[in-house]
Amino acid sequence: MLELTGPTLPRRSRAVALLATGAALTATLLGAASGTALAEPTAAKAPAKAAAAPDISLANVKAHLSQLQSIASANGGNRAHGRSGYKASIDYVKGKLDAAGFTTSVQQFTSGGSTGYNLVADWPGGDASHVLFAGAHLDSVSAGPGINDNGSGSAAVLETALTVAREGYKPGKHLRFAWWGAEELGMVGSRYYVNNLPAAERAKIDGYLNFDMLASPNPGYFVYDDDPTIEGVFKTWFAGKNISTEIETEGDGRSDHAPFKSAGIRVGGLFSGAETRKSAAQAQKWGGTAGQAFDRCYHSSCDSTSNINDTALDLNSDAIAHAVWTLSGGTTNPGGTSFENAADVAIPDAGAAVESSIAVTGRTGNAPSALKVGVDIKHTWRGDLVVDLVGPSGRAYRVKSSSGSDSADNVIDTFTVDASAETANGTWKLRVQDIGAQDTGYIDSWKLTF
Repeated sequence: MLELTGPTLPRRSRAVALLATGAALTATLLGAASGTALAEPTAAKAPAKAAAAPDISLANVKAHLSQLQSIASANGGNRAHGRSGYKASIDYVKGKLDAAGFTTSVQQFTSGGSTGYNLVADWPGGDASHVLFAGAHLDSVSAGPGINDNGSGSAAVLETALTVAREGYKPGKHLRFAWWGAEELGMVGSRYYVNNLPAAERAKIDGYLNFDMLASPNPGYFVYDDDPTIEGVFKTWFAGKNISTEIETEGDGRSDHAPFKSAGIRVGGLFSGAETRKSAAQAQKWGGTAGQAFDRCYHSSCDSTSNINDTALDLNSDAIAHAVWTLSGGTTNPGGTSFENAADVAIPDAGAAVESSIAVTGRTGNAPSALKVGVDIKHTWRGDLVVDLVGPSGRAYRVKSSSGSDSADNVIDTFTVDASAETANGTWKLRVQDIGAQDTGYIDSWKLTF
C-alpha cells in the first residue's frame, strides 16, 4: 500500500497468446465439421442464479507467496518498481495465467526514469459490455520483499483467477484481473491504465475490486464502503462467518481503487490493516494484540513470508472468490431468456463458411430490436473472420467484418442486432468464415438473449 505521505502522480502492449491446439484437438474439431456444419442446438436456458464460489486453497495462495519471496531474495531483497524483482514477479504471474487459458497483456509505462509494467488478464466469455474487474498491486517498496504488502493481495487474486479456470466457470459478466505496477509511488500503474482507457471501455466496467494487504499479522477485517452493493456482498459473507467488519478508512484513497473511483467507476475491496495500531475494542472483536500495529513490518525488510496471518489470508481469499462469483454470475439482462449452443465447430483455414444453430422456442411475436448475440470464437488471427447472425427467415445480419490489420486472437464479444423483422421462434444460426490463410480456430460457444 502507498505511503500516506508519498507523491500522487498522475497502450497496453498486447502479449499475443497463440491458440494452442494439439493434433488430437485438431482431429476432433475437424471431425465435428465433417458431414454437416450445423452443431446440434441446446435447449433454452433461463437466466441462472449466481453459482456458489468454490473454496480458495490457502496452500496454493501461500505457494504463490513463497515464489514471490524467492524472487525478492534472488533480486536484491525486493520487488520494487524498476527493479529486476518486479519484472520477475510479473513474469511469474503471467506464466500461470497463460497456462490456465487467460488472454494476458502487459502494459508498459515510465515512472522515475524506469519502465513499469501492468499485467491484465481476461477470462474468455461473459458479456463484454459488462466487466467485473479485480486487481492488486504487485510491486513492493525497495526496503523489503513486500509479502503482505502486497504479495498477499496479488497471490489471492491470482489464485482466484486460476480457480476460475480450473472450475471452467462461465460468468454472465466478463471477468478481468490485473496486477498493477508502481503503486508504491502513487498508484502510477493503475492511474496510467485508467487514464489511457477509452471512455467507451471505462463505461463497460461494472465494478473494480481492489485487494491490498490481506494477511496482516495482527489483522483487522475492513471493507471498503465506496459502493453499497459491493460493500454489502463482502459484509454479508463475513457476517455468515460470524466475523464483524469495519469500514476501511486507513487506506482510503491510498491504493489502486482510487483512479477507478475518480473515473466514476464503482469500487470496493478488502484490507487487513497497516501501520495503525489495533484498539482494545478491535482486539476484543478480532483477537490479536491491542496497542500494536496491524502490520509491524509495514514497508520494512521483515515483510516476508513470516509476516503472514494464515487465518486472515484464508478468509480474505475466500471472500474475494465469493464477490467475484456473486457479482459476475447470472445474466446481465434481467428478465431476458437466453438460448445457447456450446458445441465446438471447427472453422477451416481460408475455407467455406460454417454454421452453428440454436432452436428458439416458447417465444411470442418477433425478436427484439436489441437482440444480444454473445460470441466466443477461438482463433489465432481474428481479423480473418467474417461473422453473421442468420435469422429464421434466412436473412443474414453482419456482426463482424474482416480486417487485415486486426492481428489479435479470439472474438469474445456481445453484439446487439436489430432483429425485430424476424419471428423469434425458429432456427437461428451463427455463420463464420475464415477468409485468410495460415490461422485456424473454432466456434467455442454462442448465445442469444431475448
